[in-house]
Amino acid sequence: MQPLIDHARLAPQRQSGRRIGGAPAPAPRAMFIACSDARLVPTELTGARPGELFELRTAGNVIPPHRIGRLTAEAATVEYAVNVLRITDMILCGHSQCGAVQARTRSQAPRTAPTMWLWLLQTHHWRRLHTPGADPGADPGHQHLLAQADKLRRYPAVTRSLRARRLRMHLWYYDVNTAAVSAHQENGVFAPL
Repeated sequence: MQPLIDHARLAPQRQSGRRIGGAPAPAPRAMFIACSDARLVPTELTGARPGELFELRTAGNVIPPHRIGRLTAEAATVEYAVNVLRITDMILCGHSQCGAVQARTRSQAPRTAPTMWLWLLQTHHWRRLHTPGADPGADPGHQHLLAQADKLRRYPAVTRSLRARRLRMHLWYYDVNTAAVSAHQENGVFAPL
C-alpha cells in the first residue's frame, strides 16, 4: 500500500502544467466501459489525458438489462454520459482471461462471492448467443462482449442517440498478454485496430 500512498502524495507535482490558469477540464471525448480488472487501464490503453474519457467499470464488464423503474449505477452513468455530457463515442471493451467470463462459461459460482454470481446471472443474453448452430469456435469473451453491447443498445438514451447518429458504439477486445486491441467489424469479425 505504501507505494500507492507515495504516488498519491506526488499527484500535485504530476498535475502541474496540465491545466493552465485554472481552465476547465476538457469535455470527455468518449465513454469507456470496461471490466474492473486492474490489468485493463483505459487511459493507458488510449493515451487519454485527465478529463478526456468518461469511464464506467463493472465487475465482469456486465451491463444489467434496462428495466423501467429499476435503478442501477450503470444506467445512471450511461444516461448522464449520453444525455448530459453528450459524448459522441462509446467504447465497450472486453478483455481476455476474464474471470467472470470463465466462471459463466463453466457455470460455476465462486463460493465466497455469491453476490458476484448473482451479478453474472445478468449476462443471460450471453446464453442466447450460445445456441445450437452458433459458431462453436467463437471466443466466449467476444460473445460476452457482444451480449453486453446488445443490452447497452436497449438503454433509451443509447437507442435514441444511435438512431439520431449522435453516438457511435465501438466494441474493443483487449488481450492482456500482448496488449493488442481488436475491434468488432460490421462483418462480425474482431480485427486488429
